Amino acid sequence: MKERPFTRPTIVAANEFLADVIRTHTQINKIVLRLSLEDEIPADTAFGIEKKCDHLGRLLLERSSDPIETLDGTLTLAEAFVREAVGLTNEHSSSERQRDLLRGLARDGYVVSWGEWRQPPKLRAALPEEIDLPAADDEVRGLLKTFGFSVPLRHLDLAIEAHTRGDWEAANAQLRASLEGLFNDIARHIDPARASTLQNGVNLRQMLASDAIEFLAINRKEWSVDGKNYIEGLFKMLHTDGAHPGLSDEDHCTFRLHIVLVTARTFLRRLHQGRP
Repeated sequence: MKERPFTRPTIVAANEFLADVIRTHTQINKIVLRLSLEDEIPADTAFGIEKKCDHLGRLLLERSSDPIETLDGTLTLAEAFVREAVGLTNEHSSSERQRDLLRGLARDGYVVSWGEWRQPPKLRAALPEEIDLPAADDEVRGLLKTFGFSVPLRHLDLAIEAHTRGDWEAANAQLRASLEGLFNDIARHIDPARASTLQNGVNLRQMLASDAIEFLAINRKEWSVDGKNYIEGLFKMLHTDGAHPGLSDEDHCTFRLHIVLVTARTFLRRLHQGRP
């Protein structure tokens, strides 16, 4: 059982979607019962549907990692709830709330599949379990705060906000700024005096690969003098179509978000562990 299979924005989106589609007390009461929250959320109609959904959302955020028994086995409260919300989605719906939920799931590395007629929607992982994007998101944010790297953290927040509202161009630009800010801050953290003599961007990344620092590994093709390496290749991909990447579809923007999170986690871990 994963401790936190979904990020906070996805849980919030699932709760807002639920509040949008629930029509009766019977519906919400059954969900509350399946989530073993009947002691916290009363079944009587004096406690309105909207209020029940609001209270449910707050409980979910406070106790997202609590284990509960379901027909699918032992799940976290958050996962059980998101599965409940997914079960109410409709392949042909154009609902804004459903769209927000599906985008949140995509950011976390999940997709919804709809089967044949009358078959319930199913939630499945779109990426290998080892990647665990929600955990990567948590770890990246925690390490950015630990080192005081406020610039890349702010750009990451803006990227996710843009992705949530479907502004792919803005999300792509913020992702590139976040990653560039990360390497700039790492260079300043390792050798502030030397970093202060260099301009931002590629010069600071070159400094991180220098013999004196060796934070970026040349032998593993993280860096090379000809620019044909992982780091610069990633920046070129994030910088498609120049400084303003232009319109991008949802899948590619989500892919960019995933790869930036995984890359940031790798190098923040390296910095935290004090090794190249």
